Amino acid sequence: MNLKKGLLLAVCCLPLFCQAKQIAIVIDDIGNHQRDLEILNLPGQVTFSILPHTPYSQIFAERASKTHKELLLHVPMQALDKTKALGPGALTDTMSKSELQTTLGHALASLPQVKGVNNHMGSELTQLTEPMKWTMEVLKKRGLYFLDSRTTSQSEAQNVANLYGVANVSRHVFLDNNVTQSQLQHQLEELKTKAQHFNYAIAIAHPYPETVAFLQQALPELQQQGFELVPLSQLVETKYIQLAKAEQRQGE
Repeated sequence: MNLKKGLLLAVCCLPLFCQAKQIAIVIDDIGNHQRDLEILNLPGQVTFSILPHTPYSQIFAERASKTHKELLLHVPMQALDKTKALGPGALTDTMSKSELQTTLGHALASLPQVKGVNNHMGSELTQLTEPMKWTMEVLKKRGLYFLDSRTTSQSEAQNVANLYGVANVSRHVFLDNNVTQSQLQHQLEELKTKAQHFNYAIAIAHPYPETVAFLQQALPELQQQGFELVPLSQLVETKYIQLAKAEQRQGE
């Protein structure tokens, strides 16, 4: 999928597209637990990011694809805290180019349904230009987009993605760093504010029971409030349409 190709034409064909207040919610950390399969019952176009080589990764991907849910590979990356367990399929700062690209390739081959990749942890690796170059080379060849989870404000991931022509976006809000009802609602309101400001917004959440219960109630209300829940790839397209429109205006 080449999300950038033809977007200048799309600007002319879809003049109202970017006016919608669109939201994407990505549920990370999928695949370790059987209860993750129940999250597929969440209403609407929720996007799911699956950890590679986990006990339920492939069955989740198969079931999600049957219900037309969008999937990402949630690739573990080196954190600044070296004591954190990264899990299988991790990309580390000690890997050579060949080792990193082989590891990432194996993870992607295990989940052919994915449309993109985002980082699990990665507060160190996403700051390192060379590993990000090697990562983006793989994504470019496979036509995948990149979601920067923004686990560090010093991330170089999007800069490198732009250099390699990999379509990319970054999350605006972590929905459930605190899973109290009041904080979940507070973060959702922040997400809506971002969507109203930018015309789209991206949240990352996790398969916590509290988060799932909250979303079961909150997601159906989004449409009533004037927001559209969309797959993440639609917001990737929205970003590049907006950029193309801005370039078009500058050229007039």
